[in-house]
Amino acid sequence: MTDNKENADSLAGPLQGLRVLDLSRILAGPSCTQLLGDLGADIIKVERPGKGDDTRSWGPPFVRDAQGQETGESAYYLSCNRNKRSIGLDISNPDDVAIVKRLLRTCDVLVENFKQGGLKKYGLSYAQLKDEFPELVYCSITGFGQTGPNAAKPGYDILAQGYGGIMSLTGAPDGEPMKVGVGISDVMTGMYAAVAILAALRHRDATGEGQQIDIALVDVQTSWLINEGTNYLLSGQEPVRRGNQHPNIVPYQAFAVQDGHVIVAVGNDAQFGRFCELIGQGHLATDKRYATNAQRLLHREALIALLTPVLAGMAKEDLITGMERAGVSCGPINTVPELFASDQVAARGMKISLPHPASGSGSVELIGNPIKLSKTPVQYRRAPPVCGADSRDVLDELETLNRQSPPRTHSDRNNHV
Repeated sequence: MTDNKENADSLAGPLQGLRVLDLSRILAGPSCTQLLGDLGADIIKVERPGKGDDTRSWGPPFVRDAQGQETGESAYYLSCNRNKRSIGLDISNPDDVAIVKRLLRTCDVLVENFKQGGLKKYGLSYAQLKDEFPELVYCSITGFGQTGPNAAKPGYDILAQGYGGIMSLTGAPDGEPMKVGVGISDVMTGMYAAVAILAALRHRDATGEGQQIDIALVDVQTSWLINEGTNYLLSGQEPVRRGNQHPNIVPYQAFAVQDGHVIVAVGNDAQFGRFCELIGQGHLATDKRYATNAQRLLHREALIALLTPVLAGMAKEDLITGMERAGVSCGPINTVPELFASDQVAARGMKISLPHPASGSGSVELIGNPIKLSKTPVQYRRAPPVCGADSRDVLDELETLNRQSPPRTHSDRNNHV
């Protein structure tokens, strides 16, 4: 986009040449833009001066400085804001809105997660910008979407999980409805948003036409009910909480063993036969009540009652080793420390370290990106920025761009994206 070295560094990767103005905060929008940034896009994060993204204060834990004192950089904020530059702008100030619009002349995408209609009072709604920026891909993330009876309601991850049915399926059968342990509705919305943005850019590159993306946490939550949702639509039978059990496969759950727990995931009838032989219960594989998965589903409780005491008498490592040799899926239930200490995480680069100016150690440890590309790998160029840290650089760069050339045209973008 420019000859500026900083910008050249930010354009490495398969999305080189793409620039995103990020007006989002919390998790769904920032996880989307972090993903785009990991793939090479230049992400300019707009934050309110002196405050920044709400999640900066969502701690502890916080980054600690050289004196061991907590800074204003929380682990939550760090989780979804790398590979971005932060500019401090107050969009309630007309002068700063004018800067936002100047930035948009250099951008391909705008991502926002204000309430429905929340940006209208600032002159930054899609309807207010689309004529001035006809090629802009404008991604709006809300709780319930731009339409429908609940469009005006706020959206948080736990509300989406509750409204969207997943909490009714999660937890022990005799326990309370339970949310997933992380903000999965937010994270999945960020992923769907990233896919939608790339699809809209494909259309833009072919036609020169931008558009608005309307993506809602509850819509996303509904979509990833997947088999349980479709089970209900096909059968009319309401799904129930099964703890760690699978609604369509038996046995497929965690079992207590002598020294912990083991996940048993028997995927077909042949695996069930080998599993039964391994644990000394070969007769179960020929019992007509358990010989096929359909029959095992019908007799789930009886089968699990038979397997539970047998597995409780086995050692974890012996069972896992034996099942692996028999070609039956199994595995441990790691704690988070065990996961990050594993050789698998190390081999796959799923724990990374980036320099950070607020850290007394000089760096922060983060979770890596799972995407592995053979030709254009993910690059970790920037730790999550301190609020407004890049304001001067971004504004100087904007002045240089405005002096050097007019806003890019559709043909310019095709040459760069």
